Amino acid sequence: MPLLLLLVSLCLSSAPGVPAIYQRPSGTQPATPAPLQYLLEPPNKIVQARRGASVTLPCILWVVPQNYKIRWSKVEPTEYLEVAILISNGVHHKTYGPLGSRAHLKRSHRYDASLTISNLTLDDEGRYRCQLVNGLEDESVSLVLQLEGVVFPYQTSQGRYQFNYFEAKKACQEQDARLATYQQLYQAWTEGLDWCSAGWVMEGSVHYPIRNSRKPCGGLLLRPGVRTYGPKDKLRDRFDAFCFTSSVQGRVYFIRGHFNFKEGTQACRNDGATVAKVGQLYAAWRFSQLDRCNGGWLEDGSVRFPITAPRPHCGGLPDPGVRSFGFPSKLRKKYGIYCFSVK
Repeated sequence: MPLLLLLVSLCLSSAPGVPAIYQRPSGTQPATPAPLQYLLEPPNKIVQARRGASVTLPCILWVVPQNYKIRWSKVEPTEYLEVAILISNGVHHKTYGPLGSRAHLKRSHRYDASLTISNLTLDDEGRYRCQLVNGLEDESVSLVLQLEGVVFPYQTSQGRYQFNYFEAKKACQEQDARLATYQQLYQAWTEGLDWCSAGWVMEGSVHYPIRNSRKPCGGLLLRPGVRTYGPKDKLRDRFDAFCFTSSVQGRVYFIRGHFNFKEGTQACRNDGATVAKVGQLYAAWRFSQLDRCNGGWLEDGSVRFPITAPRPHCGGLPDPGVRSFGFPSKLRKKYGIYCFSVK
């Protein structure tokens, strides 16, 4: 049975905030869509951008019907939900929700129904649909918005395997990130991520990426790859988290000194800044090439340092990355501190 789409009225004056809901799929394949009559297939179905930037998702008409509406929506596959962003009749339009407040039609010419979204957030990544409704007929094109970013594993100060799914989601958000998708974790593995602890991803599944097969990490006989655990209970089962972050609208910098955690926090405040979060440090390492051979406190109480040019006595590992000293005593141990200031 194909997905059932519950459509509400497309009248601009009365359309509700959440206009469409997908029923859970039954496992059968959807019918092959009819050839497009009014919309052009987008030249690129994947659009890449960074957090904080503006992006345009292309949707071009090659024929303009007499009476039609354009409806932009975002598909949330993990929640079986499709949420409206904007509905237009070619003259007037109405926007919906947090995305709608940052979205508008580009309208560079009369055939242009492309959607521009400003000040991109981490939650904006995903699949979007441009639908043309012409009486009883409708057709649509889909695009995927991908954010450039970095995936990092995250544990609590209590050690590994402390999060259920919802706690993992919250932990990533607290570190200026969100749970990575499986696709983002796979991409990170192709770029060299190797981690021997399993973690939650956005879809609610549990994985760990292995580049170098070894006995403690699934055994020597298994080939490198993203290992997958079986079905897990989001409330009861506990693992680490794989978080994803993108560029930040600010600057991460290091203050040299010998501070306990409280003293370091005050040093950032005295400089008009806050203590950097783990996601902000990873973003600075990836996008600003931050390279320091000095461990420094971060907001969660961990001590880390970013290395873009591996060298002796700076982590002892051959690859670039963010090294961790774990969670030392906030009272007794002394390090520098990484601060974050908004541009």
